[in-house]
Amino acid sequence: MAGISMDDESSDLCSEDVSITSAEDVPPLSPAWPTISDVQRALRPLQATADRVGKQVEEFAETLDRLSKTKSEKLERDCTYALALVQGYRKIARSAVDYLRGIYGPENQGRPGKPRRDKLHKSASASDLRRRHSEHHTDHTTVEDLERWEQEEQTWHLLGLMLQVEYPSSDAHTKEASSSERLVRPRKATRFHQYSSEREVWSNFLAHDDQAWERHTVVNWLKACADDCGQEIEQVIQDLERSADRGSGLWAHSWLYTKESLKGQKRLRSWPQALAPDSPGIDSSLRNSSPAKSLVTQLDPDAVTRQGRDLQPQDDNFETATWMACWNMLRRGQDWQFIRTWCQERVENWRAIAMRGDPRQHSSKDGKSLSYLNHTVDWQSRALWRKSCALAARSGLLEKYEAAVYGALSGYLPSVQKVCGSWNDYLFAHYNSYLLRSFDQYVATYLTDRVPHGLQARDGFFEFSMTGGRRTQSGNQLIEKMRRLKPLAQESGDPIKQLQGSLIGKTFGSFVRKYGFQLLREQKRQANVSQYPSNVARSRHENNKKPLIRPDDYQVIRMVTHIVLIYLDLEPSWLENAQNRAAGIFVEAYVDFLGKAGKQQLLPLYASRLSPTGAIRSLSRQLPRILEFGERRTVMQLMKQHSIDVPSVLNEQLWMIMKEIESKADDSTHDPKYPTLRIMEARSDEQRVGMRKIRANFMGNVVTDDQHDLINGFEWYLLLDGYWEKTLATGAVLYKHFLSNVPLAGIDTAHRLTTAELPDSKGLAAARELSQRVSFSTLSRRKTHAILGREIDISDFLDREGIGMHGNQSGASTSSRAAQYEGDSSRNLYKPEKERYLLQQSNSFLNLEQLVQAMDAFEAWQAAMQKKPSLELAGSTGKQWRDDLRKACGDVESCIGPLRHGWLQSPRNDEEVLELEEIRKACLPEVLLAYLVVLNSSAQYVSREYLLRSLEVGATVASRDSDLGPCFVLAGRMPEFVDALAFTSTTIILANEHGGGKKRTPTRLGIWSTKGSLNTAE
Repeated sequence: MAGISMDDESSDLCSEDVSITSAEDVPPLSPAWPTISDVQRALRPLQATADRVGKQVEEFAETLDRLSKTKSEKLERDCTYALALVQGYRKIARSAVDYLRGIYGPENQGRPGKPRRDKLHKSASASDLRRRHSEHHTDHTTVEDLERWEQEEQTWHLLGLMLQVEYPSSDAHTKEASSSERLVRPRKATRFHQYSSEREVWSNFLAHDDQAWERHTVVNWLKACADDCGQEIEQVIQDLERSADRGSGLWAHSWLYTKESLKGQKRLRSWPQALAPDSPGIDSSLRNSSPAKSLVTQLDPDAVTRQGRDLQPQDDNFETATWMACWNMLRRGQDWQFIRTWCQERVENWRAIAMRGDPRQHSSKDGKSLSYLNHTVDWQSRALWRKSCALAARSGLLEKYEAAVYGALSGYLPSVQKVCGSWNDYLFAHYNSYLLRSFDQYVATYLTDRVPHGLQARDGFFEFSMTGGRRTQSGNQLIEKMRRLKPLAQESGDPIKQLQGSLIGKTFGSFVRKYGFQLLREQKRQANVSQYPSNVARSRHENNKKPLIRPDDYQVIRMVTHIVLIYLDLEPSWLENAQNRAAGIFVEAYVDFLGKAGKQQLLPLYASRLSPTGAIRSLSRQLPRILEFGERRTVMQLMKQHSIDVPSVLNEQLWMIMKEIESKADDSTHDPKYPTLRIMEARSDEQRVGMRKIRANFMGNVVTDDQHDLINGFEWYLLLDGYWEKTLATGAVLYKHFLSNVPLAGIDTAHRLTTAELPDSKGLAAARELSQRVSFSTLSRRKTHAILGREIDISDFLDREGIGMHGNQSGASTSSRAAQYEGDSSRNLYKPEKERYLLQQSNSFLNLEQLVQAMDAFEAWQAAMQKKPSLELAGSTGKQWRDDLRKACGDVESCIGPLRHGWLQSPRNDEEVLELEEIRKACLPEVLLAYLVVLNSSAQYVSREYLLRSLEVGATVASRDSDLGPCFVLAGRMPEFVDALAFTSTTIILANEHGGGKKRTPTRLGIWSTKGSLNTAE
């Protein structure tokens, strides 16, 4: 199936010339990146939605997945397999309707053609159902949910019908689809003549005229919708029986009150014959009750129109009720057999006879043929009968529902429009009129002798427009006209009705294009993002319009998404470029809903229907929300099954978050990208000599939502087999990002930050969390099995060989050190060459992790220093404190070791040379100066050997082949380093001047105490 692309959402909605632009040239038009707190806030209202539609969402996905497995077997322009998918979707919707009707069925009564929420009929059984439902279910549904599911079920039914019209199935696959859903178009008759039966003529008409077949299909769909969701006929009768004032079961009495008035008049006059309009004094004596008008003198069905007189008000209501029932039966597609039975039960047979003759009613709903339409007897009367019905409807003398009945039977549009109360009714009136008019034209063209001569005259009595003088409109024109009608404005604004209209008008592609970009703009607006790419044109009134499809209208988004996938499966070139990109917006919106609703295992299935770029972008937005390890592994396996580029998805998610964070930065500042670390406190004006103190908690504890997302995203690489270099390079980028001068965005409001903590900590806390959650050792053990065939920690090779990342502490080169192990028997077992190569590829990541570990060790040492006991608490407490301090100092030394030789000296390319140099300049001087503080302060309480190690640091920096000296010079901090060494030397001299052999005690340190403790860090 062709992929849906959203690489370039640029499109002028009024332009026909659409060009394709690569995703690299156009910034993605997508909402702001959702953080964890955003997701948690969004999930609260989504939870109810997810609970209500959770089962249906999974069923839709399973049905779509089954289509994928049979996709290779389908024929071109054959809807057989797609129809099975649509039928599956309709079945899901139907199950939801049946379930909700069991709860809200009684409340949903009382709506003849459209939902009526003003008056809900409640019953004890309905209350019991709702009570039992609430006891066993936590979801909260309403009667509006029932109405929406009814509309969805109707939409899937319509889609299945329209697919069969546009993509008819081949004969070889006729048995594949369910017979109840199968739309069988009549075949052209081999023997067709003027004496053919009405059934044969109608069937040949549908076989000959494609547009008539389509209209016939839509009319039948509208009838089925009315029959399924409309008010029961019995309910219509009961409501109007009360107005007829005769109670129930008295339909056989017909015009009861008018008959009683006539009998009374005859008794008063002792009249031997029937009353007549010209009988003496009849106008003054025979009047109805209210208002006072002349009553009919006879009870013939046409007495009212023939005599121009009225009935009693109760009988008038009875007449309206009866014709309303007849109209509803026609509107719902009841066959003539049903109508005749209904009329016979009420002794109103003449009404059934009056409605006899519709060419479409050649069989009943049970499939039995109606013989009266198969005979050739009086074949000319059908056309004359339809024209007579139209003439009666046009006369203006009939009650509106009676006129609507005759208008529906003849195709006279104006009389039917008067009783239209909904979008479906209005569409039915037009399509029914167009269909019957086309049939009359077909008969007049191909079967001239079947048309009576009186109907062939162009200026005769029967010559009038069946559409009220209006021209016949196409489906699209009619749908657009209905949108502008005030009575239908509210219903036409319903997104599902617009969707149905696009299917009927064959404008679904335009629907997707128009409302796809509108949906995206609304997502941007809700995310408070005002920037739009310049190549996305907006209508002048776009900002003032209420969007048709809201971002939280997940039912409509789901429907549009699946319809798009069905059409693309049938015809990959179905959408134009702009429509294709807009379709991707709907699919991505649905993927976003699935992610928020916790349906992570469904994400790869729908993302795979996008273009490769769209799938990568869509999934990259969802992965940070998946936190459980098992769920991550499952999703990654599913991505592989659907042939999605997993490494690109993992990489894209991190880049999108960082790009979003950087977009919030203040471009007006001119701060360096990598600011100088602030491990030590600033020197005060009074402090002219000595060393500064290490700041307590200088790394901070705040990890923003964006930073959490980055770390969560990087954890996915632990599940990715292989890709060693890519993984380590990505991790190095994250460390650089946390060390860079980026704004703190997405901070959880639960954190209370001090003003001093905000500007200094930046991403150091996030860097520490990254080093703990995805350490180099963890990565190495997870990935080496796929690379080396066994699970090892590459950093152990570093310790075993004694090799630094860019050299070794003794100054020996990597090659010479390797030569020392050339004869080692373990060489073949441990494959040191491959391990060295992997170690070199991980240079930057491991070096940056070592920097973070060193800073964490500084914080731990400072925390130990702050626990120094007072002299009164000396003794065992003091000994324990010194042991803890010695351990903390040892941790600092072990972490500083890798930073003293060749740290960040192996760039991967020329572009990284300057970047690594900038990081070295920002970090190394501060780290080494802080290291001197640790050594000097520890020497006062642990051992003066630490003073000698301080001098070793100076010797290392001053050595000719050292890379530390130039780093201090570039940072402008060499004078500060020299002052620190001078202070250390002074401390050693003062200590030696008071030298002796006394031992240190808790109360008297003697000459072992370091006297040069002016302003030392404690």
